[in-house]
Amino acid sequence: MKKLSLLAAALLSHAAFAEGNFTFKTGYDYTTGKYGTDTHTEITAIPFIGTYESGNWTLKASIPYVRITGSDNVIAGVGAVRQTSTTTRTDSGMGDLTTSAIYSFMLDPKSQTGIDVTAKIKFGTADSDKGLGTGENDYWIMIDPYTRMGDLTWFGGIGYGMLGSSEVLKLKDVISANAGLSYKLDQQANIGAMLDFRTKSTDAGFAQRELTAFYSRKLGGGYKLQAYATKGFSDGSPDWGGGVNVAYNF
Repeated sequence: MKKLSLLAAALLSHAAFAEGNFTFKTGYDYTTGKYGTDTHTEITAIPFIGTYESGNWTLKASIPYVRITGSDNVIAGVGAVRQTSTTTRTDSGMGDLTTSAIYSFMLDPKSQTGIDVTAKIKFGTADSDKGLGTGENDYWIMIDPYTRMGDLTWFGGIGYGMLGSSEVLKLKDVISANAGLSYKLDQQANIGAMLDFRTKSTDAGFAQRELTAFYSRKLGGGYKLQAYATKGFSDGSPDWGGGVNVAYNF
């Protein structure tokens, strides 16, 4: 689900949608993996994302419809949080509401070098009894530098997440990091890849390590298409996943 808000896509959005301020995005996301358990867990999501840009500010809100089939040890958006249950289940419903505010500092307009500073809140609106979320609020602060060199855009980032805990589920604060690049194929299309890392959020859980490749194309008429594929390299990540999304700029 987090791949629907790839940093690389955010960097490209300013150039792709310069004619307007509000963008709506939806799509389909699929992941599958064991997450350190004995059972494969499949998670599908249909996100609904709204983004508003004004000057250096970007405001974003998103909420997905989520379906999860597999181990009861796995929570959508978190991964395995325990290794004690042998129960499997299929559940679905609306996921967590996430809001974020991003301020962009343009350090060098000529090279388009800048830094995005993001404050994000994930509200625990998903049903925790179904494993669609933790039921608690999370708070994030992220810093994402980027620079363009010809047709290449290099980007990276680091974040700190304060994850909400309950009496049933104790979560640790986590650190995330990413690095990647995007290549401009022509005036309409980009291709790129990104590495993601996140420390484990529970004693029984695992760190996340993932590689994502993506392709993005402007379709005209205010529409933009993006497709991506993900490969996990740890028990904290899905074995693989992928998805597609379409954005429309008003």
